[in-house]
Amino acid sequence: MKSKLIHEAHGQRTFAVVLSTGDEVRASLEAFATQNRLSAAQLTAIGAFRRATVRFFDWESKRYEPIPIEEQVEVVSLNGDIALDHDGKPKLHLHTVLARRDGSAMGGDLKEAQVRPTLEVIITESPAHLRRVEDAETGLALIRLDE
Repeated sequence: MKSKLIHEAHGQRTFAVVLSTGDEVRASLEAFATQNRLSAAQLTAIGAFRRATVRFFDWESKRYEPIPIEEQVEVVSLNGDIALDHDGKPKLHLHTVLARRDGSAMGGDLKEAQVRPTLEVIITESPAHLRRVEDAETGLALIRLDE
């Protein structure tokens, strides 16, 4: 993983982060967020994965159902945010749309993915801090603007 600060003004920073073949997306981006003390940020990315697991949140069971993808796919879109969890550590929430060779697409909450050959990520930090708090109804850690 390589990164570069490409803009900084008025408490806002923007980074370009480039992941390479074999990098695990979530682990790499969490390490970057921790190293750069990100507490509130948005991210977007494009690139490709050699494999991935996306998830679908089942409302009735209040659990994520994994959807393994064991093939090379294009990352048509990867969007998400970084906020602090209840322990004050950066937590990622990522959604993606992935395209297969035939052009069909699938997507969901990104659990894990291995990059091949690259993932180009733009992370924009906000000067405000965001916190995730467990929601009693869903069991999910959701951003609370009043925290």
